[in-house]
Amino acid sequence: MATTYNNLYLDIRRRLRGADVGDPSLEARELVCFATGKTREELLRDGNLYASPELEQQTWALVDRHLAGEPVAYLIGEWEFYGLPLDISPDVLIPRPDTEVLAEQAIAYCRTLGECRVLDLCAGSGCVGLAVAANVPNARAVLGDLSEGALKICRQNIRRNGLTGRVISMQVDALSKPSPNLGEFQCIVCNPPYIPHGDIAGLDVSVRDYEPHLALDGGEDGLEFYCAITQLWRDALTPGGRIYFEVGVGQADMVLRIMRAVGFGDIQIVKDLHGIPRVVFGTLCTEV
Repeated sequence: MATTYNNLYLDIRRRLRGADVGDPSLEARELVCFATGKTREELLRDGNLYASPELEQQTWALVDRHLAGEPVAYLIGEWEFYGLPLDISPDVLIPRPDTEVLAEQAIAYCRTLGECRVLDLCAGSGCVGLAVAANVPNARAVLGDLSEGALKICRQNIRRNGLTGRVISMQVDALSKPSPNLGEFQCIVCNPPYIPHGDIAGLDVSVRDYEPHLALDGGEDGLEFYCAITQLWRDALTPGGRIYFEVGVGQADMVLRIMRAVGFGDIQIVKDLHGIPRVVFGTLCTEV
């Protein structure tokens, strides 16, 4: 028996809710839109029309893959972050709401600077740097990552969001000292790999089996990148410039101490929407 788009969406939402995965309403809508080739507006408009058996079958096939662990963002090839539509591939982490706290803090700071240069280090999809550039008209941003696959996604997202004039992507290794040719930045934002190596095997299947381990593995204690970046990249900051880090659960105080030890001051910790310390930022002191 044929089903309407509305009923298809409701049946899928019910199935996802029963499986206790993600946000059932959001994920059901995105899967139906992608499988049927409809925008959100068209899905709303055509809700009472009947979906063909072929489209219904395609949609449920995607649902089955998702329930087996494959994230919706990888299934549909895109996701939204801070209001920006972004291309997504298995070469990059899926942007998460917690990371919007990092973007929000950096945006607020950069708005006080006038013209500024921002580096998104370990950029992945480029979501944080692009959010800053999109919301701070006087900011120019560099999206830096080691992965060629991630840089390809960065370039696509720069074009997709009309930021070609103010944002570039560049291959850089966060664990190596930057070239002086990179210049100086007033702000560095970074969501580095921070999962302790031994914890990766125990992650949820949707992360462990699908997201890039290069972007997850933070070394033995999860702090490798914080130690390296604060020491090696401090010279890429202008005196008085700031660095903003996303941190994992339970890491904020340790990252604060790492930053303090190499000359950062006015260090603050910001909690995410769940009350978890999620962002640590500090100012590069002119005198250590």
